[in-house]
Amino acid sequence: MKISSDLLLFIPLAMGIGIALSFQTGLNTQLREYLYSPLQAALLSFLIGTILLAVLVFFQQVDKPGLSTFVQLPWYLWLGGILGVYAISMSIYSAPKLGLLTLSALVIFGQLVSSMVIDHLGWFGGERIQLNWQRLLGGVVIFIGVLLTLQR
Repeated sequence: MKISSDLLLFIPLAMGIGIALSFQTGLNTQLREYLYSPLQAALLSFLIGTILLAVLVFFQQVDKPGLSTFVQLPWYLWLGGILGVYAISMSIYSAPKLGLLTLSALVIFGQLVSSMVIDHLGWFGGERIQLNWQRLLGGVVIFIGVLLTLQR
């Protein structure tokens, strides 16, 4: 991969996702203490996020889809919301037991393994990127990192 100005922009943006997810998990875990359950904390988190998204979409200068567009969506595209509920709820549930570092390491490892498979098979309209020894080695190194985070 060549280093370009686009790449230099996307590296900190991607790192920002990781930072945001760690803070989100910490905040939602603390919210759970006030609301008595991971699901109630996730609901409030999603509610606030949904309100913010609605405001952003309202002011966005693009055409808005009609009801017919939603009806025509393939069934599996609705799974993103379900996966989001799983991810947020389980992170709220798991963080106090695992700690944020181990939870984050396990999440990253899970993302890495599934992303390798998705890239290799070219699923979801992405470019097909063959699995090679460098990518596998990267996965092994991250797995070793996960194991190291389990040590307290």
